[in-house]
Amino acid sequence: MDINTAHNIIKGVYKTEKSVDLISKENKLAFIVDSNANKHQIKEAIELLYDVKVVQVNVLIGIKGKKAYVKLAPQNLANELATKLSVI
Repeated sequence: MDINTAHNIIKGVYKTEKSVDLISKENKLAFIVDSNANKHQIKEAIELLYDVKVVQVNVLIGIKGKKAYVKLAPQNLANELATKLSVI
């Protein structure tokens, strides 16, 4: 996967009160993703763009589009990445 494809898959960070709580409690971040992307593509795109290790990806399709809840490996702290992405 190249960087342009990764940027097309990951559209942005999903910021809500619930998603900010997940950062500290479960080491998870939420992203708005392309509606045609699958879990494997999302995982690969996150690892490529942000240089982190992804443990799990949960996908939710809603009215606002497709959301991916991404759990990071313990050595990668979600609050450090969230700070870089201006979430918190």
